[in-house]
Amino acid sequence: MMDLTDFIRTKSRENKVIIGYDTVMKFIKNDNPELIILANNFPDDKKKIIEYNAKIAKVEVKEYPNDSVNLGLVCGKPFPISVLAIRRTKK
Repeated sequence: MMDLTDFIRTKSRENKVIIGYDTVMKFIKNDNPELIILANNFPDDKKKIIEYNAKIAKVEVKEYPNDSVNLGLVCGKPFPISVLAIRRTKK
């Protein structure tokens, strides 16, 4: 199993990453993400809401070990990313 950073980097290259709190919330409710990843500096109040909705949708939530700036860099973006969802690969 590849580590979380490599996994995010790969999925980002494949355009399987959904970025941003509002977009991820809609995606949890309307689709079925494979995984949700939160930066370690993600606000606790929003974290609880994401985790609650993810639990209902039966989606795993992982915390990225670094902050939103590093998460943005891993995704190849020039801006911080505090939350992202990984789109499921269609079979």
